[in-house]
Formats: sequence, C-alpha cells, structure tokens
Amino acid sequence: MGEPRYGVLGWPVAHSRSPAMMQAAGLRRYQRLPVAPAVFSDTVRALPGAGFCGANVTIPHKEAALALATTASESAREIGAANTLTFGADGEIAADNTDAPGLIAALGDRPRRSALVLGAGGSARAAVWALARAGADVAIWNRTPRRAAGLGARVVDRAVSADVLVNCTSVGLDRSSTPFKDLPLDADGLTQYATVVDLVYNAGATMLIQEAAHRGIATVDGLEILARQGALSFTIWTGQPAPLDSMRAAVRHPESEAQCAPNPFR
Repeated sequence: MGEPRYGVLGWPVAHSRSPAMMQAAGLRRYQRLPVAPAVFSDTVRALPGAGFCGANVTIPHKEAALALATTASESAREIGAANTLTFGADGEIAADNTDAPGLIAALGDRPRRSALVLGAGGSARAAVWALARAGADVAIWNRTPRRAAGLGARVVDRAVSADVLVNCTSVGLDRSSTPFKDLPLDADGLTQYATVVDLVYNAGATMLIQEAAHRGIATVDGLEILARQGALSFTIWTGQPAPLDSMRAAVRHPESEAQCAPNPFR
C-alpha cells in the first residue's frame, strides 16, 4: 500500500508550516492541500482513495470539516469546528479539535484564572472553550459585539484586566502597521496581563509579542501553539508520543520562510 499520506487542507495554504513540522516528526508524505470551499467535501471524501490516512484543517474549512465527519470528539462538537481528520478503512471520517488543548498545553503552568479573548472567529471559539474548561473566567471582545455573543464568555466593550490576553484576531499580520489601532488597548495596556498570547505568527515575533516582551510580560506566540496542536494531531494519527522538540524547531526554522502567515490554530 505504501507509506501513508497526510496533509493540511486550506484556502489559501501556501503559507502553512505544517509540512515542515510534520515531516520533522516522521510523516514524510505530508503536503499542502489547497482546496477551494466549493469542492472541499468532495475532495476530502476522495483523499482516502489516494492513500491519505489523515489531514489537518485550517482556514476557512474547520466548520465544514466537522459537518462532513461521520464521528466527532466532544471537543470538536462543542467548539463547532474541527482541525484534525482521521480516515478509516470503512469510509469513516473522524473529526477532532487539537486547537483547544494545544493552547492550554502552550500556556503550561502560567496563571489562567481569568482571560480576555480578542476576536470572535473559529480560533476565538476554541480559545474560549479551552480556557473556560480549564476553569478560567473568560471575557471576550470583538469589534462587532453581537458576533461575540453566544460563544460561552462574558462579552465586554473594552479591554479588562486578566491573567491571560489571547489575540485571536488577524491584527498583526501586516507587519508594516501597528496592531493597537484595531485593538481595545495600547501597548502600555498590556501590563494588565501576566501572559500575552498571539495566535498570529510570522518570520519574527509579532509587534504584540514584541511589546509585551519589552515590558517583561510572559508571552506565547503562534508558532508554539502550532507545534503543540500539531503534536496532538500526530498522536491521534499514530498512537505514538510526538517529538515535540523536533516539531518546534521545524516551525521556527522551516525550509522556506513565509513573510507572514496566520496561525492555522489548526
């Protein structure tokens, strides 16, 4: 049958560092799979016939991945999105979400009694779910407040103090502009938080991470979260512990550096 195949589904997906990470973990036939939304379901159903055993899922397909799955983990169902698909020999498609536990793993033993999540998209949904399940009092801010309603957190119209600040917006992707003009706080406002998390990643630290580190605040960047969630996907597929150090090194020094890329929080 040959060596099993894996990939990452997205549109676009050229920026993804998942191939470098998963190949470093030993999944040598792991590739980018650019798939337009209109053909996502048909493409995924055809993957097992092409030798694929699993796939990661990134923007904009996470909700569609859950919808087409035949079985789903509790976390994927409650979050409403999946970033990891596993293909069974009988045509079964199992959906899971490693974004949420990946965030908690990346935080480690840092205080997280309270959290402020910025944004209201799929990544924010996973972050809120993860932090609330870990016992945090979670507040959420979004430029359009009604989009944040119903995500399981207290909606706020301004930045509030917390142990953890989690940026789940795309602010920071454009390295030529300051992120703070589109966020509810300025750089000095970061001192309200013990830890700043930015799901955005690029070839260097985002400005949000740089400003937090400059003020002596603990930081967690998108590359660490990418490695953590990827390690969990690897274990789901193989049943083996993931070589986290190798995966972490691969995402920080990929074979070709992308100028800027969103975290698949995938």
